[in-house]
Amino acid sequence: MVQVRAVTVVLAASALLLTAGCSSGGGPGPAGPGTSAGTGSTSSSHSSSAPSASPRQTPPAKGSVKVLRTVTEGLNTPWGLAPLPGGGLLVASRDKGTITRIDEKTGRKTLLGDVPGVAPAGEGGLLGIALSPDYASDHLIYAYLTTASDNRIVRMLYDERKPSGEQLGAPDTIFRGIPKGVIHNGGRIAFGPDRMLYAGTGETGDRGLAQDTKSLGGKILRMTPEGEPAPGNPFPDSVVYSYGHRNVQGLAWDDRQRLWASEFGQDTWDELNQIKPGDDYGWPVVEGIGHNPKYHDPVVQWHTDEASPSGIAYAQGSIWMAALKGQRLWRIPLDGTKASAAPEAFLTDEYGRLRTVVSAGGDRLWLTTSNTDGRGNPVKGDDRILELKVT
Repeated sequence: MVQVRAVTVVLAASALLLTAGCSSGGGPGPAGPGTSAGTGSTSSSHSSSAPSASPRQTPPAKGSVKVLRTVTEGLNTPWGLAPLPGGGLLVASRDKGTITRIDEKTGRKTLLGDVPGVAPAGEGGLLGIALSPDYASDHLIYAYLTTASDNRIVRMLYDERKPSGEQLGAPDTIFRGIPKGVIHNGGRIAFGPDRMLYAGTGETGDRGLAQDTKSLGGKILRMTPEGEPAPGNPFPDSVVYSYGHRNVQGLAWDDRQRLWASEFGQDTWDELNQIKPGDDYGWPVVEGIGHNPKYHDPVVQWHTDEASPSGIAYAQGSIWMAALKGQRLWRIPLDGTKASAAPEAFLTDEYGRLRTVVSAGGDRLWLTTSNTDGRGNPVKGDDRILELKVT
């Protein structure tokens, strides 16, 4: 276990103290200090070959979050979230094993169907979803799910012309054999700027898997849309892209196409990592910043009661990170591969556990709560999707 330490960064010749922290996937704990949306006050109420890079965004020293509206309510264990290019949001239910379309203007729900083979238990079930990079022509939805024997990735045809509940085609398994457990199943998937499919996995509580490059547990994987090892991967004939992870549930790329990942720690530190192919991120030898040249240190770390990070998104020059146990949304302003200022917390204790955050374009984000996951305290309306405006 690493000792508590401060991490300093420089912003305009001033040394700012980074917020320390980490978190496990445990139940709700005492919330640490954080600022509510754009006010700076403490909140206490609970009601939630690649394309060219875009011009670099310079985030303001201080950010803000405004909840524009609640898009929809009454969701059961929402986990994966995928915006459709023509409008609408697809949301996966971890425990029900279903995918539902949300009309983002009216909140109306349309059931696409059940995903066969999902075996929900503990932290497993129907987890991340992503749209094919050729979705406009192939209408394929990718899903990461827990079965009776493993975690795997499937793809399904979405035909919205069919009746509600019958719009998903039979799943085609493109990748199987990811270790499963009651805990630490990872589950986030996303297509990168290179059109390859990335997946965050967990070590299922078996710590040794994280350091074993032959194992798929405790890794970030990179594969083709057909499930084959992607060209240029660091290990020959392997989908393993980085290793030494405990439980990765957040993946996002910045405006320079650099990959970032959030990771659950155990008892001391949660992490935001900048991912380099082939690098070892230290678990279980190191948790948080270890200053050991053998392992890639996180850019930022948090105490376990402040984070427990799941989904992340990039917007307005910052990484935005949803916290489960911490019950807040973190903003981490970036300067290249470093944080340019201390992370800021928003929505602290206002909506409970926060699971998934997705860019809605420009200064907008979609954010899901996760109070019906067995570790939260659901209130009327849970779970919900929120639309945010951020700076």
